[in-house]
Amino acid sequence: MQINLRKAMFVLPNLFTVSSIFLGFYALTLCAGEATPGQLYQAALSIFFAMFFDAFDGRVARMTKTQSDFGVQLDSLADVISFGAAPALLVYKWALAPLGFVGLFFSFCFAACGALRLARFNVLAARGDKGSSRFFVGLPIPLAAGAITALVIAHYKEFGAVTDAATRAPVLAVVILLSFLMVSTVRYRTFKDLHLSAKSLAVFALLCAAGLAVGVATRASFVLVVYMGAYIAMGLAESAFQKARPAPDRGRLPPAVRAELDADEALEPEPEDEERDKAEQDEYI
Repeated sequence: MQINLRKAMFVLPNLFTVSSIFLGFYALTLCAGEATPGQLYQAALSIFFAMFFDAFDGRVARMTKTQSDFGVQLDSLADVISFGAAPALLVYKWALAPLGFVGLFFSFCFAACGALRLARFNVLAARGDKGSSRFFVGLPIPLAAGAITALVIAHYKEFGAVTDAATRAPVLAVVILLSFLMVSTVRYRTFKDLHLSAKSLAVFALLCAAGLAVGVATRASFVLVVYMGAYIAMGLAESAFQKARPAPDRGRLPPAVRAELDADEALEPEPEDEERDKAEQDEYI
């Protein structure tokens, strides 16, 4: 029996995605019932490692040239489990359960907003309107889940217990903020345009030095919290700066492009794309 190696390669990226689903499901089982602080910590680690498999499935598909619509849909379904339901149940059991219905509702909102963001991404992708490849529209659900897992891991390493009454309100505020950012039109950089250069290496070295300083001053587990917080704050700051700048002249754009921008402000063109828009206008004319 001869094996078609080309067809077998299509399974490889899906194995990464299924591994992410397994880790998300494992996190759910750890959070079920009367979960101990140690089990919640293990669930946070499972979600954290699921992020690695999720980060590499698309890259493996591109490297092996095995991208498919099936893989895109499977990845979205995996994200709903591993980065929507699992972290929502984790944060509920870890901090929000004593708040009663309020804690239950906002834990659900996290999972629901994650699913809504994925649905919006799939619709835009199907229309070919994902916008600039340099930005995500809304906070990606794996990074929102990463922010929650970073808090759980750091808190466990520092205190070794579930949150007390004094920390529940801040955790609730973080969950509400993350839920809002996922369904918002706040742009977050993908760093796909990052190239190896002296400047990029200097920035990377600065980030590593900052992380090392945080780890030495506090604990190593707090480094991930700082990185996640900095990324979230950077998106908010860039979005505020973008809104403060004068809007581009839409009269220069072809009617089809203007209609798309009017329909979804998340597709606002970047200043770097103005030359491309002008070229599209010339072709349209």
